[in-house]
Amino acid sequence: MVGGEAYGRGMLPTRPFGRTGHDSTRVIFGAAALGGMRQERADAVLAQLIEAGVNHLDTAASYGDAELRMGPWMAEHRHRFFLATKTGERDGGAARAELERSLERLQVDSVDLIQLHNLVEPDEWDVAFAPGGAVEALAQAREEGLVRHLGVTGHGTRIAGVHRRSLERHPFASVLLPFSYVALQDPAYRADVEALLAVCAEREVAVQTIKSIARRRWPDGHQGPRYSWYEPLQDPPAVARAVRWVLGHDQVFLNTSSDARLLPTILAAAAEGGAPPSDAEVQADVDALGVEPLFDGAALERI
Repeated sequence: MVGGEAYGRGMLPTRPFGRTGHDSTRVIFGAAALGGMRQERADAVLAQLIEAGVNHLDTAASYGDAELRMGPWMAEHRHRFFLATKTGERDGGAARAELERSLERLQVDSVDLIQLHNLVEPDEWDVAFAPGGAVEALAQAREEGLVRHLGVTGHGTRIAGVHRRSLERHPFASVLLPFSYVALQDPAYRADVEALLAVCAEREVAVQTIKSIARRRWPDGHQGPRYSWYEPLQDPPAVARAVRWVLGHDQVFLNTSSDARLLPTILAAAAEGGAPPSDAEVQADVDALGVEPLFDGAALERI
């Protein structure tokens, strides 16, 4: 154990997922990758996850058919995974209904984590936390055994500050936000992230990261398939360095890309072990590949 993390060469590192009692692989499968897949292809992805030892799945009601693709896995493999989903609803009744729909689609009686999806905008935040809002309804669902833990997620440069506000109002078990070398070159965002990490460490709140291997937004006129709303890194050594740079921050977990073609590279990089790359090495990839922040606090704040 180093810094609370279990690690063996060739194995995925694990660490406690906050105060949930689950030792999660530090690579969490982001099931947005399943949203447009046929079941046979999704089943092949499951085989990769089992072989690699991934023990945490993260999906959402809004990820296309992802919950439907995962449902057939659960009869045999539910015990293998910490299962998380998300609701984008802010009203309590609507959030409860979406949770129940997710349980049906996933073919399970309960999930380990339900997250308020992309809770950033002030008006939505007010509705979610108001009496009769989503937070109250999901807390009630936890009392009924439909969920074990509540979390909150978000995008953009405001989200670290919003998460701190959310944690003041409710003892969420986890947060999720963008985290990459290039994103943290924004001094204001970096300061907000560091303040959030301090709060999460004090309160044993798990920190999930997204967009860790993003290259940039798709350039105008791009031809070819798009398996994500942004263009991910494709160069395997650069992907590996980006993954190991994030995992070098031992407090955080890395959620995989919605481009499932990158899954083997991500898993291999995480299992490799060894020292993370230096900032200079990652900066060289930024310069060579034209890596750009996905969010800028203004025109590019929304996805």
